[in-house]
Amino acid sequence: MRLQVSEPGMAASAILGESIAVNGVCLTVVAADSRTLQFQVGPETLDRTNLGNITPHAPVNLERALRVGDAIGGHFVSGHVDAVGTLRERQASGDWQTVWFTYPPQFFDLLVIKGSIAIDGVSLTVVDVERDRFSVMLIPHTLAHTTLGSQVNGGAVNLEFDLLAKHVQKLFQSLTATPRFPIP
Repeated sequence: MRLQVSEPGMAASAILGESIAVNGVCLTVVAADSRTLQFQVGPETLDRTNLGNITPHAPVNLERALRVGDAIGGHFVSGHVDAVGTLRERQASGDWQTVWFTYPPQFFDLLVIKGSIAIDGVSLTVVDVERDRFSVMLIPHTLAHTTLGSQVNGGAVNLEFDLLAKHVQKLFQSLTATPRFPIP
């Protein structure tokens, strides 16, 4: 699939081959002009993300890749989506919202209270975790400036679990597994 996104501020300075996250999915710019960016989206990406559900003129979250020396304003987000989740419930508290999402059960061990998660590319702090769902708190700025403010109940979202948690999980799994190579 070829995905075209209209974003004059970013498109005018885009470089062919540059990585840009679209709804949290790292994609490569294959064409750009002063108003639009174009990306090629392959079958693997369509199978594992919500990009195949995007309709014409729908808003998306866009973010350029972090460059060496840039300030990190959240947690490490790679743009490599782990799973698709579903927005299940919004609880308003003044201008703020607690939002609950479901997720595939195999990722339960990667979610911790006050840990990090990226939802559609937005770096957020986990508020609460249950076996089948987790919550985040969305501030008015996030609600107004990302797609999370307009996402509907039942809507699919891209989930990227914390990169450091994934590495720690793999390390612990490998410590309890049978070694593949004998240690001398």
